[in-house]
Amino acid sequence: MKKSFLSQRKDDHLDIVLAPDPAQLRQDPGFSAIRFEHCALPELALDEVDLSSSLLGIALRAPLLISSMTGGAERARFINQHLAEAAQALGIAMGVGSQRVSLRTGHDQGLTSELRRLAPDIPLLANLGAAQLSEADGLDLARRAVDSLQADALIIHLNPLQEAVQPEGDRDWRGVLARIAALTGELPVPVIVKEVGAGISPTVARALVEAGVRMIDVAGAGGTSWAAVEARRAQTDADRAVAMAFADWGIPTAQCLLAVRRALPNVPLIASGGIRDGIDAAKAIRLGADLVGQAAGVLMAATQSSDAVVEYFDIVLRQLRIACFCTGSRNLLELRRARLLGNQLDLP
Repeated sequence: MKKSFLSQRKDDHLDIVLAPDPAQLRQDPGFSAIRFEHCALPELALDEVDLSSSLLGIALRAPLLISSMTGGAERARFINQHLAEAAQALGIAMGVGSQRVSLRTGHDQGLTSELRRLAPDIPLLANLGAAQLSEADGLDLARRAVDSLQADALIIHLNPLQEAVQPEGDRDWRGVLARIAALTGELPVPVIVKEVGAGISPTVARALVEAGVRMIDVAGAGGTSWAAVEARRAQTDADRAVAMAFADWGIPTAQCLLAVRRALPNVPLIASGGIRDGIDAAKAIRLGADLVGQAAGVLMAATQSSDAVVEYFDIVLRQLRIACFCTGSRNLLELRRARLLGNQLDLP
């Protein structure tokens, strides 16, 4: 079956993320500036550390989210199955990649109720781009995205920079906030909003919450740069030059997370964008995250098997548990109060 243009674009994205040029695709998310004060007398057993958390009232064994990622029509089917099986085994949450292709074409990418069968007990999050809400059937598309997965919530992703540097991108973002507000009033499940790697400012986060959004994923700069990805896809030197100028654009994740948490102290937050290991996850939780998301880091494992994904996250969880142990934190609540070296909460 011939690929649609949208499917081919997703396949291109997957190829580039799986074989990145580190100098072009990533920047510093800001976690290297944060150091915990080491506790040489933790007065607890490592096995006592409780990493349990929750999302939307659903219990999790750890505060981790398999963040939304993309893929081509065929490969993504197996990637999504592996991720769902692993998330169920680990007791962590899973967000799927954009469902636009699966809803607009005959390529479902494995984004069907089969994922719910594979992962019946975890929070499963549907996903649609904000630009699609402005289409004539945008609200219906959002309902279909949720229904097709039997999802617990819908992620609306914001990617204006990526759309702006794509020759075929959606450039008219007028009225998107109003459409999000309309969606939160009609959809029977909560709406979560995330960026795709440039960060959400406190001003935008506050507007989203006032529009009825229940949770924010700050998705700051420091993970995959989608401007750099689009530069790699560019067909002309001019398009490549425009995109690459924005390769390091955005609010670093640590700075973004801290600012949004201070502005919205009671709103649930997800931190994603350059979370490289369990120590970064611990730092994100200390800065105010309720949940920590990873996508590109686990993508290679997801192309292999569900066991490979479980092995990948087992390492992250061991690192997170030891970070709690070495700060004297019995649980995530205590980790949020863990001492830092010096005054590191006034990030530049």
